[in-house]
Amino acid sequence: MKIDVILGLQWGDEGKGKIVDVLTPRYDIIARFQGGPNAGHTIIINGVKHVLHTIPSGIFRPEKTNLIGNGVIIDPFILFQEVDALHRAGLTPEENLLISERAHLILPTHRLLDAALEWQKGIGKIGSTLKGIGPAYTDKYGRNGLRIGNIFQERFDASYNQLKERHLEQIRATGFDFTAHLLDGLHHEEYEKRWFESIQRLRKLRVIPGEQFINNSLDKGKSVLAEGAQGTMLDVDFGSYPYVTSSNTITAGVCSGLGVSPHRIGKVFGVFKAYCTRVGSGPFPTELHDAQGDKLRVGGNEFGSTTGRPRRCGWIDIPALKYSIMLNGVDSLIMMKTDVLNDFAEIKIATAYRNNGLVTDRFPFDLEAEPFEPFYVTLPGWNTSLDSTTCLEEAPQALFQYIRFIEQEVNLPVDMISVGPDRSQVFSRKSG
Repeated sequence: MKIDVILGLQWGDEGKGKIVDVLTPRYDIIARFQGGPNAGHTIIINGVKHVLHTIPSGIFRPEKTNLIGNGVIIDPFILFQEVDALHRAGLTPEENLLISERAHLILPTHRLLDAALEWQKGIGKIGSTLKGIGPAYTDKYGRNGLRIGNIFQERFDASYNQLKERHLEQIRATGFDFTAHLLDGLHHEEYEKRWFESIQRLRKLRVIPGEQFINNSLDKGKSVLAEGAQGTMLDVDFGSYPYVTSSNTITAGVCSGLGVSPHRIGKVFGVFKAYCTRVGSGPFPTELHDAQGDKLRVGGNEFGSTTGRPRRCGWIDIPALKYSIMLNGVDSLIMMKTDVLNDFAEIKIATAYRNNGLVTDRFPFDLEAEPFEPFYVTLPGWNTSLDSTTCLEEAPQALFQYIRFIEQEVNLPVDMISVGPDRSQVFSRKSG
């Protein structure tokens, strides 16, 4: 068996969690392979909204196994906020959740250091979610990090205190007043207390050698879906650097994030919105700073599920989409939030960029270094609600024209379309 992959093709927030939930019945195991609580996967089931940050989106199907892989970084306090929310929803995630012993921990001081470094940058800040992601990955690759497996060792407290002091020394050097900074509404000492209480609970979960589990499961014929976080354009190597996350969000990250070889990668599902959004700082060629951008934001409820920040909104960007498809080896496209475009008389699609009089359809090395102006094609909107749509055959022709235009531009079929927030509002289609 091979691992199928689902990931985002834009700057995150594409709706991956919802599609994982829809596809989960086809698979035995759902595995997160990178990222941390900076992710926010929103799933609406029977009108009830659920937000996951660390736990795989297959958790709502109790008969399926969910694995948090070694490429994920975990804040135990945030993890158990999710667990408790699932309990309130009538689920018992402990029964079908596994955690790799090699996944790294986010310490409370990682979050303080994140805030201090962002504060120090001033107007040049990256737009961090302040969840400690960058500092935790920095310790991982600097070979200073603590992993889930360490919490079972006698020297864990000593190792924790040693790393904590290192962080506090770095924070003091920035001049940042960490004693006044709140972590999810808590001062550091209280957050640290809750964090250690969560460590105690974490010791009772099923912590396993994830790489052995995944490979053995594949050998036994089990089907696996790897779930990515963030989006391709936030990949640390190939995204809009330096305004990126600190991990590999692309298909290649599955290999290092779960411990599998490249030949075990199967079908790749690429998820994108019918328009574009971005949270935080960084280049965004098709961003709209007008009433149309506001209309997208309100219509799509474009506010970060992790930070609550309003998302920047703009038209779909074909050069960026083609670039993401190339990097990931995408086989099948899934278009989300189609219904947000219901009330637009005209819809624009960026098919290329103009730069110093030249037109290119290639995604550039540095969008900030030179002025890149989008070149747009305008299509008619469908100007009708899709709320009552029960099958795609009922959809307006203008919508199919929009889909076919995208398919021709990227030379890949759009096989699934979401026309509303609920899991029941996702439809498969035959391309063409």
